Amino acid sequence: MLAREAPAGELEGLLDAARRAAVDPVELARMEQATQLGLCVLALFGHRQKREADLAALVDTARDLTFPHGLDSLLRVIIRQARRLLGFDMAYISLLDDDGGWSIRTSEGETTALNVGLRVEPGYGFGDAVTTKNAAFWTADYLKDERIQHSERIDDVVRAEGQRAILAVPLHRGGAPFGALYGSDRTVRHFTPDEVGLMRTLADLAAVAIDKSSVLDQAHADVNDLEHDSYRAQLSLTRVRGLVDTHSKLIGLALGGSDLTAITVAAGHALDGTLVVRDPGGRTLTATGELPGVDEPTVAEAVLDAHARRRPVGLSNGIWIVPLDASGENLGALFLRPAAELTPEDEQMLQLAAQAVTMVMLLQRSTVIAEGPVRDELLDDLLADPPRPQHQLADRARRLGIDLDEPHVVVVARPEGGEQGRAGVWASSYAHRMGGLKGVRAGCVMLMLPGSDASDGAWRVSAELSPLLGHPVSVAASGPGYGPAAMARVYREAMRTLDALTLLRGIGATAATSDLGFLGLLLSDDHDIDGFVASAIGPVLDYDAQRLTELTKTLQAYFDSDRSPTYAAEALHVHPNTVSRRLERITELLGPDWQKPQQALEVQLALKLQRTRRALEVRRPDGAHRHGGGQGG
Repeated sequence: MLAREAPAGELEGLLDAARRAAVDPVELARMEQATQLGLCVLALFGHRQKREADLAALVDTARDLTFPHGLDSLLRVIIRQARRLLGFDMAYISLLDDDGGWSIRTSEGETTALNVGLRVEPGYGFGDAVTTKNAAFWTADYLKDERIQHSERIDDVVRAEGQRAILAVPLHRGGAPFGALYGSDRTVRHFTPDEVGLMRTLADLAAVAIDKSSVLDQAHADVNDLEHDSYRAQLSLTRVRGLVDTHSKLIGLALGGSDLTAITVAAGHALDGTLVVRDPGGRTLTATGELPGVDEPTVAEAVLDAHARRRPVGLSNGIWIVPLDASGENLGALFLRPAAELTPEDEQMLQLAAQAVTMVMLLQRSTVIAEGPVRDELLDDLLADPPRPQHQLADRARRLGIDLDEPHVVVVARPEGGEQGRAGVWASSYAHRMGGLKGVRAGCVMLMLPGSDASDGAWRVSAELSPLLGHPVSVAASGPGYGPAAMARVYREAMRTLDALTLLRGIGATAATSDLGFLGLLLSDDHDIDGFVASAIGPVLDYDAQRLTELTKTLQAYFDSDRSPTYAAEALHVHPNTVSRRLERITELLGPDWQKPQQALEVQLALKLQRTRRALEVRRPDGAHRHGGGQGG
């Protein structure tokens, strides 16, 4: 029967049959002893089978724990296997905190939300017993066990879950506990040594798996850190390469003869922002855009700070200021308004851009110094009396990049404070920037500049030179002139205009010959009557020519009648209201000040010149009319 693993009931049935058959007492005693031994053997068989099943379950558990898991997923696998192996109603894991306390990390089989996250302070519950002795600890009925240091908060959770029997085994790493595995039943249960041993074995496997998971997590974190460092290194390398490329491009442009504007545009594109270059006086030399909302006093203070520190300075509005410095000499400042916040590489690129701008400014200065005597000599020869051969002057100008066939104006500036040295240095730089010539004669700085607007040239020179010297500068201009032969004449007109300005308006005045009205006509060598008439009454003449009206005739009659609309109407044989309407139209054409003394004088002079010119033209045999700015007088 034992060989074929008969059930215990069959063995006990054999003994019962012997008793009913009234077997000899001695034989019956032997049969009872044999039955007891048989039952013990069957119990051993059952125990062995259970151990084999438990070992198989442990092998399966070990296999499950070898799969890669995150920590939370791994903890759930462990407590699920603990419930399956030992038939717990509930299982959970606590991990050691930095202060020696414990916190429930994962739970399964709970009926409330009080268990997970529960913190067990040092000295309460199973914690100290498990960590101090590094051994298993169990109780058949937790709330009634006097060996446990109870905590009302923990007891409330145990009571809410209905827990009675609890078994805890340590999770340790190298002999040092870092957590505990718990299993509990909601009935009183006395745990056998085999159950405690099985739980301990499971805890050892779990500790190895948790340790492996921690190592894998750390490895993953290290790999992520390495990938991040690699990405940052690649990004930094890319930015460094960009810095090198940008620096090479800017230096190439500078050495290739590009001007300040080209360098600034290239640097602004590389920095993705607006760049402005200012000289030491705060004047803008070149810019890729506007810097709105700039507080100039704050900017001036920041520029001084940047030069003192010899490094970029950032303002609260996002603008960066970089000093332009060459061997301690202040060349100005570079302003940047970036589209986004600057990175360290962007700051390095900004300093490289400032170096390139400084290099271009020094190269331009060197060019001005090198070409200065040659250019000054050319201007002296253009203004010489008697004049030099024109074709030689044109060839010399062409070699310096100046086309004398294009219109040029002459600007004469007289520093009233006597500082011709500083004015001459500024004039060299300004003439180079504008593509013109500079000279010094009779205490005045002379500039021959390309362009046709003499008035605009005069005001631009005054706007830059006066603040630089810090005292009044009288500026006059004339032109335009075409060809080498015209420059001496334009210069003489500019000098006469300068003297007239000083007499009429005092020192520090600025104007061009054309701004002086009929005085400009008298000061001019060519006596441009057409130009004067056009500037004084041109709109009225054009209106009459286009609409066949008689505004010019009405204007003449108005002045001839001592500015009386009634007498003018009688002379014109029209109603006074007609004269009034015509005068209103004239006001629209000439402006509201045409009847004031100065402008009225010019209007009357223009009317007389126009009438005289027409009378002379009628007397000419061919009756031809002159057009444009021909010679008159």
